[in-house]
Amino acid sequence: MNTFLVIFLFILGLALIIKGGDWFVDAAAWIASVSGIPQFVIGATIVSVATTLPEIIVSLMAAAQGSVAMATGNAIGSVTANTGMILAISIIFMPVAIDRKRYLPKSLIFFGAIVLLWLFSLKGTLTMFASVIILAVFIFFIGENVYDAKKYGGDESTEEPKKDKKTVIKNILLFIIGAAGIVIGSRLLVNNGTIIATDILHIDERIVSLTMVAVGTSLPELVTTITAIVKKQSSLSVGNIVGANIIDMLLILPLCSFISGGSLPVEWSTVWIDLPVCFSVALVTLLPALIRKKFSRWQGFAALAVYAGYVAYLCIAA
Repeated sequence: MNTFLVIFLFILGLALIIKGGDWFVDAAAWIASVSGIPQFVIGATIVSVATTLPEIIVSLMAAAQGSVAMATGNAIGSVTANTGMILAISIIFMPVAIDRKRYLPKSLIFFGAIVLLWLFSLKGTLTMFASVIILAVFIFFIGENVYDAKKYGGDESTEEPKKDKKTVIKNILLFIIGAAGIVIGSRLLVNNGTIIATDILHIDERIVSLTMVAVGTSLPELVTTITAIVKKQSSLSVGNIVGANIIDMLLILPLCSFISGGSLPVEWSTVWIDLPVCFSVALVTLLPALIRKKFSRWQGFAALAVYAGYVAYLCIAA
């Protein structure tokens, strides 16, 4: 296949995922609002999961097609990119104070998720038993998220969502088109990402998934963060980034394991390089802030340096 066509289809897949995800989230939120589900539940569950849809669909598609290295690489790589690049950039430009009581439970679950995955992957395989345990922790996290949103979410909006015929048709179409865009885009991204890795660049698909695919599926979070910086919104939702990371760690890989027949192979380099780096950037960005109740710019620069060194290592290793 023509190299330029492969690259074009890869970028097209990425664009479909991002725009499709945007439409899907908006439509899903409207449908939930019309159904009478409280806003705090929508924010804590539907939106939290929806923001990670690109990573979820890409990894599941990869696992279904047998590209297990891309499935695991995308999930872990997205978490590392979210923390070491996106969260780091936000800390550098907007080092805000945090409410320790709100962020401590999520941070502990985040650290625990990485450690749990590392322990279960030591033998090179994520088993069905391990996947069930990890999913149980994910359900606990969703429960904690709902409780947190109910306790701190503030007043419910009194604005009634529009229910006229035009709005109904529009949101149903956006929901369907958005979902289709995510699925088609994911297939394009996985298929052409694999070709780029193996046939064009002649490198391991794990490295492509940890860099290009992982950063690509994290673009919605990056755009949101940049928008918050431009608008000088001091209340940057660090919790959303941490929450998205927890979902990536606790939901994607167990689902990939089920799709792979109950056993997901995990490479040596994932256990001893990728997960430790992921844990390191999480410690740098979150631990000092939890102790001091505020972020400092040095944390952002340190995390960004670790992430840049990690990407440089992957490029050299390729």
